Amino acid sequence: MTVGPTLEAQKSEVEEVQRDIIFEPNPGPQTSFLAATEQEVLYGGAAGGGKSYSLIADPVRYFSNPHARMLIVRRSTEELRELISVSKQLYPRAIPGIKFMERDKTWVAPNGSTLWMSYLDRDDDVMRYQGQAFNWIGFDELTQWPTPYAWNYMRSRLRATKASGLPLYMRATSNPGGPGHQWVKKTFIDPNTPNKAFWATDENGETIRWPVGHSRENEPLFKRKFIPATLFDNPYLSEDGMYEANLLSLPEHQRRQLLEGDWDINEGAAFPEFNRRVHVSEPYDIPASWVRFRACDYGYSSYTGVLWFAVVPGSEQLVVYRELYVSKILATDLADMILELEEGEKIRYGVLDSSLWHNRGDTGPSLAEQMITKGCRWRPADRSRGSRVAGKNEIHRRLQIDDFTEEPRLVIFDHCKNIISQLPSIPLDKKNPEDVDTHSEDHLYDALRYGVQTRPRSNVFDFDPASQRTGFQASDPTFGY
Repeated sequence: MTVGPTLEAQKSEVEEVQRDIIFEPNPGPQTSFLAATEQEVLYGGAAGGGKSYSLIADPVRYFSNPHARMLIVRRSTEELRELISVSKQLYPRAIPGIKFMERDKTWVAPNGSTLWMSYLDRDDDVMRYQGQAFNWIGFDELTQWPTPYAWNYMRSRLRATKASGLPLYMRATSNPGGPGHQWVKKTFIDPNTPNKAFWATDENGETIRWPVGHSRENEPLFKRKFIPATLFDNPYLSEDGMYEANLLSLPEHQRRQLLEGDWDINEGAAFPEFNRRVHVSEPYDIPASWVRFRACDYGYSSYTGVLWFAVVPGSEQLVVYRELYVSKILATDLADMILELEEGEKIRYGVLDSSLWHNRGDTGPSLAEQMITKGCRWRPADRSRGSRVAGKNEIHRRLQIDDFTEEPRLVIFDHCKNIISQLPSIPLDKKNPEDVDTHSEDHLYDALRYGVQTRPRSNVFDFDPASQRTGFQASDPTFGY
């Protein structure tokens, strides 16, 4: 005999239906952001992804703890108005009895927990928070801060007693673009693929570690994560298509930033056609028969950039399959590092900044000759009149899609993180738009330019039938047919 639900169960079901759901995150990025456990998280990308609402919703869970001291900042007080308006829609319903102190711009819960909504315009404004302690700090529109100074300083305000049981979090939202685009990209986007946690690094790309003398000396300090979102992750805004249509009407660089959430495009960039989805590839085994060569831009006080290339047989495509980016390395030590990385490979040639053959007033061997003596052979790069512009134009051509193969003429393996980061970020020279700004970080760009200017070619003898990915096998291993 089938027995129906008890009266108590029926009552529970009715209560569940009648429960007032104040906020429910959208599946996908918004849910991932609210569930993230990394100390520092950036939720950003395209416009309309529900970022600001997520930043307001995230601290709600901590209002139940009387020790909670939280802070949300915008660049100016005027920009705070929208966040305050959203918070007034959410907090009184989520936390009964909570009050907003208009003068101090602070939410105070009945148990004493607080959320301060404030501004941080200039670097000097961080002094407003000196001596304060917060367990949760949120930055809305992080790229509006032109330098990482405020973000890094506020990390020093992040603390809570162990007895409170509160985790320590910094959260940020932002679209690409704005005065702080480059440092935010370098901090959150470049170190790892989206949605994957990574150990936090400093401005030099070195992992931040526990200091000497601490019980955890030299261990990585904390993790970061970048969680991308697009308009289509927010069904409430994307459903009728109107907002999408408005974004589609924007100029290309703004459209790619705000609709596609593309961090590799920036106004004034020298190579706006670079697209990570098109020009970056997962690594694969390169057949030994393919032509390989390297190019280098050397610098001791700044940086040395070395790139290794392979030429795809039967096409013009170049594959950048390895990079080396180091500083304060002697030329002879660099030669040893290069030869160690190339062990077992056949490198057809190397091209090096021709200035390294200059003796610069001394009587000993030049830096190039010192490396060649070690067995790391080079030939001079083209630095003739007009070569910089010609090299830049060749990179533009390489970034285009080949009409015949329907593939780009330049592909970069995804572990070459520095050239992937730098190439789309290099700005044009404001005085000469035909060239890049030489004051920017351009060492790997110069190595790339030296490499593509050698006009490498493949021939039928570079074809390796045994390495084919199709089921076809050539009868003649020499001629490939």
